[in-house]
Amino acid sequence: MENPYLNNFRNFFTRKRLRLFLLSLALLLSGFALYLDISVRMQFEGKRWAMPARVYARPVELYSGMKLRPEQLAMELAMLDYRAVDDPQTPGSYRRQGDEFTIITRPFTFWDESQASLPLQADFNGVRLSALTNRATGKPVTLARLDPVLIGGIYPAHNEDRVLVKFDEIPPHLIKGLIAIEDRQFYTHHGFSARGTARALVSILSGGGVQGGSTLTQQLVKNFFLTPERTLRRKFTEVMMSMLLELHYSKDEILEAYANEIYVGQDSNRAIHGFGLASHFYFDRPLSRLDLPQAALLVGLVKGPSHYDPRRQSARALARRNLVLQEMRKMDFITQAQYIAARSTPLGVVEKAPEGTSLYPAFVELVHRQLRRDYREEDLRSEGLQIFTTLDPLVQTSAERALTVRLSQLERDRRIPPRTLEGAVVVSHSQNGEVQALVGGRNTRFEGFNRALDATRPIGSLIKPVIYLTALERPDSYTLATLLDDSPLVWRERGTSDWEPQNYDKEFHGKVPLRVALANSYNVSTARLGLALGVRQVMENAHRLGVERDLNFYASSLLGADSLSPLEVTQMYQAFASGGFRVPLRAIREVLMSDGQPLQRYPLSVEQVIEPGPAYLVTHALQMVVQEGTADALKRYLSPDLRLAGKTGTTNDLRDSWFAGYTGDRLAVVWVGRDDNQPINITGAGGAMTVWGEMMARLDPDPLTPPMPENIEMIQVDSVTGLRADGGCQGSVELPFIRGSGPTEAAPCAAHAPARSLKSWFERLFE
Repeated sequence: MENPYLNNFRNFFTRKRLRLFLLSLALLLSGFALYLDISVRMQFEGKRWAMPARVYARPVELYSGMKLRPEQLAMELAMLDYRAVDDPQTPGSYRRQGDEFTIITRPFTFWDESQASLPLQADFNGVRLSALTNRATGKPVTLARLDPVLIGGIYPAHNEDRVLVKFDEIPPHLIKGLIAIEDRQFYTHHGFSARGTARALVSILSGGGVQGGSTLTQQLVKNFFLTPERTLRRKFTEVMMSMLLELHYSKDEILEAYANEIYVGQDSNRAIHGFGLASHFYFDRPLSRLDLPQAALLVGLVKGPSHYDPRRQSARALARRNLVLQEMRKMDFITQAQYIAARSTPLGVVEKAPEGTSLYPAFVELVHRQLRRDYREEDLRSEGLQIFTTLDPLVQTSAERALTVRLSQLERDRRIPPRTLEGAVVVSHSQNGEVQALVGGRNTRFEGFNRALDATRPIGSLIKPVIYLTALERPDSYTLATLLDDSPLVWRERGTSDWEPQNYDKEFHGKVPLRVALANSYNVSTARLGLALGVRQVMENAHRLGVERDLNFYASSLLGADSLSPLEVTQMYQAFASGGFRVPLRAIREVLMSDGQPLQRYPLSVEQVIEPGPAYLVTHALQMVVQEGTADALKRYLSPDLRLAGKTGTTNDLRDSWFAGYTGDRLAVVWVGRDDNQPINITGAGGAMTVWGEMMARLDPDPLTPPMPENIEMIQVDSVTGLRADGGCQGSVELPFIRGSGPTEAAPCAAHAPARSLKSWFERLFE
C-alpha cells in the first residue's frame, strides 16, 4: 500500500524538477538568442566585407604628337578589352581603319579627376599620333586618358573578390527572378520556411542529413555568418539568426546584402562574389545595364556556379536560365512576350572574362612589397584601396616575349636541355625611376619565386663602372685616356690565398687606355685600378649609388664576387642613366580609398650623388662598350646612331650572364642563368645582352644624348699614348675631359710635338 504522503512528496519534486528544467532551458535559449542577436547586429552593422586592393597599370595618355605606333594603340585597346565593332557607340568599343581609330572611351575616376566617356578620333602618321579629335564637337583634344588596365589585386582570405552595389542599382528583373526561383514567400515569411525546416528535420532524423528548404534570408545567414558545417545544431542556429535578421532589418537591406555576398563563379584562384562583380565577369558591363535574360542567367547561377558555368557548360546554363524565366512567367513577373523573347536570346556571355587575377604577378609582388612599407597587410586586403602603378603593359609584353623567346633559342643553339635556363628582366624609366616592367622568370604567370627581386647572384663585371667612376672622380689622377697596367698581377693579403686575376681571353695587354680597359672588360687592369683606389672606397661608392645590401671588401669584390638581385643592379645603374642622380625605383604613383578619395601620392625623389662631369664620363665610357667593346654585337638589334650605353657581365665558370644598359628613355637589366647555379657556358654578351637587344628593338628607344656639363671639354688625343693629338695623328680620338684634366703634352704624331717641331725646323732649314 502506497503512502499518500510519499506520493505527494514525489509529485512535488517531479513538478518542481520539471519547472526547473524548463526554466533553465528558457534561460539557456534566451542567453543563446541574446548572444546571436549581438553577433548578428555587430557583424551586419559594421564593415560587412573585406574588399581587395585593385592594382592598375599606368593609363595611356593620348595627345597629338606623342610617340606611339598604331599597332601599340591596338594592343593597348585589346588589353583593355575594348570591343572592335563597325560602328562604335558604347563605352569600351572602337573601330580601326588603317591608321585611323574611332574610340569611345570608358568613364573612369583617376586620382586627380573623373573623366567622362569621350568619343575620340585618333589619326597616325608613322610612329606618331598626328591628330586627336573629339568626334562629338569636332574640336582638337589636348589630352585624353584611356582607363588603365587592371593588372591584379591583393585579395582577402580565400581570395574573395566583389564589387559592392546598392539596392537601387540591382535590376528589378534580377530581384524578381530570385524570388521566383529561390524564395516565393520572401516578402511574407519571417526569415525561415516552416515547411522547408520541417522537411530538413525529417531528413536529419531519418539519417539523410541536413538539406534544402532555405529562404533567401537563410542562404544569406549561411554564407555571411556561418561555416559550411551541416549539422542539426547549425541548422537551429541558422533559423534563429534568420529570424533575428528579419527582426532588425528590412527586406530591401537583406536583399542588398544577399546580392553582394552570394558566390557566383570562379576565376582561377579568385572567387567571384556578388552580382556586381558577376555582371562584369560574365557580361563585361555594370549590373544596372543587364537585360532580362542576362539577369535571369545570374539568378540561375546561384544554385551551382560551377555546374552551370556558362562558358564551359553552356547547354546547362541555358536550360537553367530558361527555367528561371519560366518561373518568373508563372509568377506574372514578366509578360508572355517578354518570356518568349528572352528564351530565344543567346547567353551573351563575353568569351574572355575581364582579368582579375594578376597578369603580371612578379610586378604585383613588387607593388605589394613597396605598399607594405606604408600600410598594414590587413588594410591592403580589406579596405578596397585603388593602387595606380607605373607598369607599362606594352613594355612588359616586350620584355616577356624577348626573355621567353631568347631563352628557348639559346637552349636550341647551345644544346642545353629544354626549360633549363631561367632569367629575369627589370625595365625602368631612365630619368624618373618608374619601374615599367618586371619579369620574374620565363613562366611569366607563375606566382612563385621572383628572380627579379629574390635571385641574388654574383654580378661579375657589372661592378666595373663603379670602379671607373671612383677613378674618374679624381680628374687629377685619372681620365678616359689614362694608361692602365694590364700585366700579370698577384695580390697577397694576410690570411688569404694569393689572388691572380685573369682576363677572359687569358692574355695580358700591357698599357691600355682606361676607356679601352672598360670597353673590353679587362679584369687585370681593372683589378689593379680598384686596388689602387681602395676596395672600401669602391664599395662605398656602390652604396652611394643605391646598393643597400652589405658588400665585402675583398679584392675579388672588384670583379663582382658580391651578389645582388636584378632589381638591386637596376637601382645601382639608375644613377648612371639619370646623369648622376640617385632616383629610388618606384612602382606606385598613387593610392586612392575605395570611394575614390586620394590617400597617398608617391612623388619623384631625387638626390645628386655623382657630379655631372664624372657621370658624363662614365656614360661616355659605357657608350664605347657598345660601340667597340664587349657589347658591340648590339648593332644586330639596334642602330649605332642610338649611341646606347651598357655593360656585359659574366661570372666564374660562366654561371651567370648579365647585361645592364640604357637608352635615352629606358634602363634595363637582364639576368640569365640556372636556378641550381650550374654553369650555362654563356657570356653576358651571348645571353643576357641578346634578350636586352631584342626587347629594346621592340620599343623604339630614344637615342642617348646626355647634355654635356659646362666643365667638360672635348680634346683630340692619340689613341695609343693618350697624349694630345691633332689632325695629323692617325687613329686619334676625341674624348671628353673634365676641364683642366686633359693631356697637355703633345703626342709624337702631333704637329706641335717637341721632337716633331725640331724635325720640322731642320726640314725647313734645308729646303
